[in-house]
Amino acid sequence: MNSFPYAGTNYQEDNRGQFHFSPRSGWMNDPNAPLYYRGVYHLYFQHAPNALHWDTMHWGHATSTDLVHWQQRPIALDPSIHPGDLWSGGGVVDCGNVSGLKNGDHDPILVYSGTRGVTVFYSLDGGNTFQTYDGGRKVVVPAGDSRDPKVFWDPVSQKWGMVVWSDAGGNGVDFFTSHDLLRWSFASRFTAGWLFECPNMIRMPLDGSYHWVLHAGSGEYYVGSWDGTAFHSDWTAPQKINQTATHAGAGYYAALNFSNLKGDRVVSMAWQGENSGSIWTGNASFAVDLKLRRTADGIRVVSAPVPEIDTLRENTRTWKNLSLDSKAARELLSGVRVNTYELEVVVDVRDVQRFGFRLHTGSGGWFDREIAYDARAQQLNGVALKPSGGKVRVRLLVDRGQLDVFGNDGEVYQSYNVNFDGLPGGDGLELFTEGRLRLDSLTIHELASIWRPLGEATLHTNLNGPWYAARGQWADVADGKQGKSPGDAFYLSTASGADFTLDGDVRLVDGVAAALTFRATKDASQHYTVNVDASANVVKLWRPGRDIATVPLQVERGRNYHFTVQTAGSNIKVSLDGKQVIDAVDTEHKSGQFGMNVYNGTALVQNVSVR
Repeated sequence: MNSFPYAGTNYQEDNRGQFHFSPRSGWMNDPNAPLYYRGVYHLYFQHAPNALHWDTMHWGHATSTDLVHWQQRPIALDPSIHPGDLWSGGGVVDCGNVSGLKNGDHDPILVYSGTRGVTVFYSLDGGNTFQTYDGGRKVVVPAGDSRDPKVFWDPVSQKWGMVVWSDAGGNGVDFFTSHDLLRWSFASRFTAGWLFECPNMIRMPLDGSYHWVLHAGSGEYYVGSWDGTAFHSDWTAPQKINQTATHAGAGYYAALNFSNLKGDRVVSMAWQGENSGSIWTGNASFAVDLKLRRTADGIRVVSAPVPEIDTLRENTRTWKNLSLDSKAARELLSGVRVNTYELEVVVDVRDVQRFGFRLHTGSGGWFDREIAYDARAQQLNGVALKPSGGKVRVRLLVDRGQLDVFGNDGEVYQSYNVNFDGLPGGDGLELFTEGRLRLDSLTIHELASIWRPLGEATLHTNLNGPWYAARGQWADVADGKQGKSPGDAFYLSTASGADFTLDGDVRLVDGVAAALTFRATKDASQHYTVNVDASANVVKLWRPGRDIATVPLQVERGRNYHFTVQTAGSNIKVSLDGKQVIDAVDTEHKSGQFGMNVYNGTALVQNVSVR
């Protein structure tokens, strides 16, 4: 059984990023098997849930519907359940069931992990829980030390490919191919000194044709071709996706792209290892779209924040068509106070020697970070960036513990962990210039937190909520929402209804009753509730002041009971495990909120949906 070993948090700890994902608690490193399935983005990641340093690896799990707002889920791979070293790896959605593993409505999701050989795990419930394939037998065993398998699809050869790092004969990768995702054949080896750890192979379009990008954990890459068995490139030196120090534990490492995206979109996330706080260590980089672009220096990978960032924007301010000397530039933003924000600027640099921004300024002239463009050296933050038509574009994402820098629509991409001062008075922003600055446009978007509202971490529900406790103690556990109370306690959604079909699973852990609640007032003083009652061994539909109907049932603790409630005016029908058991009439409550109930003990509720 997968676990959810996390205490509650409001994600407001000092230095906690507000739009960069970090785990509720514990250690995080490499992204694993990012994938898209039925409207949901899944991000798995290297995780030590009970430590603030690298420890026995699990696969943590978070999901999003927009690549921006992330919700932590129960642990996906646990070494107490899943065998082997659960180190970094990739995953795919088997939409065609070539593996033959499908059993039910969901397409199989296969993930690959392990050291000194590759182990397969598969999910038949949409990526929430995983089984071990063939007892943990390694389906691939490269020579030498090896780890970090990544699987990709080649539509030309109509085969799956796997790239695995190994040190046999020096740094490099072994390629394997398969038709069914389970039986793999060695295809070729590609060696390069820079090709260390966490390899990735991505098919990317450019000018009507396709190229393949092979990159390492450092983000160093070659552009080349794939003939179905081997990677070829005429490059003699790698380029870098992220132009910073990119080693394990730095502000960018071990990026992977999401599999199963529609069309040719490539979305990538990396590990940022220098961010930490009182209860967590490490975060994920903000998601970026990767594209190929022809430049004066050849084909390059460019990066830009995913456009879904628009959903966070609020309180936008814009300045246009200004000519500024150093004094006017310094005064332009003197009244601006921002904490988490996005900044976009277009500058004509033909009359300027140097310009930039000082971030998180305070009284006395101090600041936390300076981002500058040197027009003489044609460098943005120390990285080559040539003007286009005499102009440069700079874009910054400034979070509490992270800073992302983009130049000319992604030709420069840098990501950092920065411990920005969180004290009052340190939220100023300054524009500076050496020489006259011709400002085409400057826009600042304040960015809302991705953590509010938090939503439900482990309760599967289509009710948007928010949910709240109306008496009792309620906690997120791996199997859903757990309630505990010596008397009646309720957990309610703000969503309400009159006539509907309500479904949900209840499980009595100990005590007397576990239940679904509907047509409730906001304090649950009035409601309808249907429960399994272990003291009387019945299914009961009741409201305060009246037991409407009871049906005998030998109630078993620890067993899931599935309720379906159908309401039409005063008529209430209740089915238990697919069989109708109650057909009653009561005119007391015509509409109200949905929720759950526990009485005199502990209960679990899961899979609450309304249609």
